Amino acid sequence: MSSFWSKRRVVVTGGAGFLGSYVVDRLRAVGCEQIMIPRKSEFDLTEVAAIQRLYDQTQPNLIIHLAAVVGGIGANREHPAKFFYENLMMGTQLLHEAWRRGVEKFVAIGTVCAYPKFTAVPFREETLWDGYPEETNAPYGLAKKMLLVQSQAYRQEYGYNSNFLLPVNLYGPRDNFDPAVSHVIPALIKKCVDARDADASEIVVWGDGSPTREFLYAADAAEGIVLAAERYNESEPVNLGSAFEISIKDLVQIIARATRFTGRIVWDAGKPNGQPRRKLDTSRATRLFGFEAHTTFEEGLRRTVEWYESARCTRGVSAVTTE
Repeated sequence: MSSFWSKRRVVVTGGAGFLGSYVVDRLRAVGCEQIMIPRKSEFDLTEVAAIQRLYDQTQPNLIIHLAAVVGGIGANREHPAKFFYENLMMGTQLLHEAWRRGVEKFVAIGTVCAYPKFTAVPFREETLWDGYPEETNAPYGLAKKMLLVQSQAYRQEYGYNSNFLLPVNLYGPRDNFDPAVSHVIPALIKKCVDARDADASEIVVWGDGSPTREFLYAADAAEGIVLAAERYNESEPVNLGSAFEISIKDLVQIIARATRFTGRIVWDAGKPNGQPRRKLDTSRATRLFGFEAHTTFEEGLRRTVEWYESARCTRGVSAVTTE
């Protein structure tokens, strides 16, 4: 419990989604009682009038902006314009209206996709501008990266308190398992479970398995976001990660074992790999607001697989999605 949160009114955009649900849980755990979660059906955050109406109705002290139009490599390739426009418009207008109305603080959630395609490992925040992002997710990554530019510009000119966090790839229970938009871990879990249940002899996986990724359990990411919201009051970007790196090839093998899929794994090298490596330097988050991830990958993956197996049985569907 924290006295910081006891009287604050907090708007969590995207609070009904995957990461958002964990952030809301964490806020409640630290004593925040006034949490507002705008739904897309009522507030289209790409429209400034909807944002103004949201702020009029909620009168927040603090904004945590998680809402995003996001997906895996396939979704990024299919909708680059949509991902760029909607993410840019949501972030820019939400932050501007927060400043204009004197909202105490704005916490912007960026993405590891903002980093250059070829970045020295581990990724350090000062290298964010050393090159162009990986092409398949560049429009999304750059749209989110503009929140960093805006945060720093508004602090410089207006003295406005906002910050910008860069979480690495997230996973965990409640993730989106819709194959049209899901990221690598839920996509592979669903693919393996479906193949197992159909007695399929093989699954096909994009790329050649050589890229590496770092994964952060969603509940840990939520803890980092809430800590930053309470303790961090600067506009320098901050990585949120687990310091655990694994190749996609090894990841597929681990997920196959966890889901009891025993067939062959076939690599489709004609499909893109994405960024060659992703691993963050997380020392800044530890130094500035005391965040360190504590869920091991093995434990987090076990919980995720168990949740998916349970959810699909309960709902009677092959794809589990979240709002």
